[in-house]
Amino acid sequence: MLEKYLIEWCSSTLASLKTASLFNWFYTWDGLTREDVYKNVKDMNTIFEEKGISIEILRENEKSALIYVYRTNRLQEDLKQEKTWELLKKCGYTCCDVKYSIAHLKERLRNLNDFPHEIGLFLDYPVEDVIGFIENKGDNFKCCGYWKVYGDESAAVKQFARYDKCRLIYTKLWNAGRSILKLTVAA
Repeated sequence: MLEKYLIEWCSSTLASLKTASLFNWFYTWDGLTREDVYKNVKDMNTIFEEKGISIEILRENEKSALIYVYRTNRLQEDLKQEKTWELLKKCGYTCCDVKYSIAHLKERLRNLNDFPHEIGLFLDYPVEDVIGFIENKGDNFKCCGYWKVYGDESAAVKQFARYDKCRLIYTKLWNAGRSILKLTVAA
C-alpha cells in the first residue's frame, strides 16, 4: 500500500534527485489502521535498507501519519553545511547527527503550535529559501512550487520541473510493473 504513495510523493528521493520527501498518509485512503501504517513503514524500511533510505513517522493523529522518507548519508551531509547548521542551532538543535536531529524535529512537531519551518532543511530546500520563508512569514516569495522560493528562482523552477518529470516517469514505470526496489537508486 505504501508503495504507491512513495512513488507519487517521494520519487525524487527514490531517484536520488533529492535528500528527502514528506507526505501525510491519511488512514482513510486505504481503510488502514494505525498498526497497518506502522507495519507498512517497517516493511519498507527493511526493503530500502540496502539503498540507504529510511522512513520515519514524524507525527501522527487519529486520521493520518506524517511520513518522512530520507537518504541518511545525504541528510547527514546537508545538516553539516555551515549555513544550515547555523539556522538549526537557532531553532534549538545542539548536534547535527541525523538520529538526534530527527528526534528533535519530532519533538518540535509535537510541541509547537506552528509548523517548525526549519523542516525545509530536512527536505533539501535551499537554505536561503528556508530563511526567506521564516523572515517573511511565508509572504513575498518569488515563486512557489515544491516550496516557496526567495533565492534563485530560475534554479528552483528547473528543479521543480525535474521533480515533476521524475514523478511522471516513476509512476509510468511502476504502473507497468517495475518494482519500487528496482526504481530506487542506491546510496
